[in-house]
Amino acid sequence: MHMITASQLEDLVLSQKEWFRSRDPGIPRTLETGPLTRTGEVVVITGIRRCGKSTLLRQLAGLYSDYVYVNFDDDRLMDFTVADFPALVLVFEKRSPGVKTLFVDEIQNVSGWERFIRRIHDEGYKVFLTGSSVSLISRELGTRLTGRYIPVTLYPFSFAETLQYRSIDTGQITEKKKAQILSEFDRYLSGGGFPDFIKFQDAEYIQRIYDDILYRDIISRLGIREVRGFRQLARYIFSNMANPATYNALKKTLGFKSVTSVRDYVGFLEEAYLVFEICRYDYSLKKQYVSEKKLYCIDTGMRNAIAFRFSGDTGRLLENCVLIELLRRKKSVFFFKNHRECDFVTEKNGKVTAAIQVCFELTPENRERETGGLAGAMAAHGLSEGLLLTYGEEETIEQGGRIIRVIPAWKWLLESESD
Repeated sequence: MHMITASQLEDLVLSQKEWFRSRDPGIPRTLETGPLTRTGEVVVITGIRRCGKSTLLRQLAGLYSDYVYVNFDDDRLMDFTVADFPALVLVFEKRSPGVKTLFVDEIQNVSGWERFIRRIHDEGYKVFLTGSSVSLISRELGTRLTGRYIPVTLYPFSFAETLQYRSIDTGQITEKKKAQILSEFDRYLSGGGFPDFIKFQDAEYIQRIYDDILYRDIISRLGIREVRGFRQLARYIFSNMANPATYNALKKTLGFKSVTSVRDYVGFLEEAYLVFEICRYDYSLKKQYVSEKKLYCIDTGMRNAIAFRFSGDTGRLLENCVLIELLRRKKSVFFFKNHRECDFVTEKNGKVTAAIQVCFELTPENRERETGGLAGAMAAHGLSEGLLLTYGEEETIEQGGRIIRVIPAWKWLLESESD
């Protein structure tokens, strides 16, 4: 292992900042940047690899007259350790004297980084960090930076951001504009929202991100021995997204030795933002924890690039798309089930605030089941209105004094969060 010299570090910091400055700032993301720049706390941006965290960092950097920058997802910094941080600060102070704004990309690549960040934050630096792992927030920050950081989760492009990238204005929706939006929506459902995929339409690119995360971020970093089983589990979840499952059922289906392995592995996939686990809503947290879960994936395009496709998949792609949008809107999401099922309920301070059912289209065969599941969730939680999101239908259904708004999912995706 070689030590990086001071002059190498200086050259590297200069070239990285030059590259960072010359980056295209891209499409502004739909998130409030004001509170992030006004606060003194460390801003921690996490999200799946390649979802646009560095671009968001570049957009935030544009709000400052000067700053210092370092990216740890750089082969030249592979041997960088926490002991090298003082040398890095010296480089910053030499090249940018008096500058106290720091942008750091992929911080999780340096173990022990959180002590350093706490120290320079205490010395008056305004710090912005990105990382590709949930554990970045939960473990390291929870202990070292309690109360000193603001977490921001970034997802691949939303449908609204995708239309903005394509310069499609959604102000006045004429029939011609609607046809254009629907054609983009079809493309979004099958291709997803990874920024570079939207740009280049290369499905192999998404496959590479997936493999990178699986091998670099999970298998090699966490030393997983059952590589084949782990890969099969990931693919199985992607192929069967939105289907209810228990850890025990997954263990039996995939031939794992223990339920604990399955639970751990699903946890690793969640930490890398590949998979999201939704629990059944129950006032008893214990019941919530042990009952069946529904597993979703980060992006419908990634799912389609790596999973087995089934006919009639479109309803589940739609459902997955809605779930990610709810998470993007910072909702706390569950599914509801008694004798019938409702895809999503959102909860705030122990109270259910909304019920949402998703189905590709309402037919005479499924109408009663879909509206019944939604009405059941509304009745159980005293909601007077519920949402039924479909591909293209629009109507209002009154049922026992309750109102069900049937609207196209693409319209709902374009509504502002307060709606």
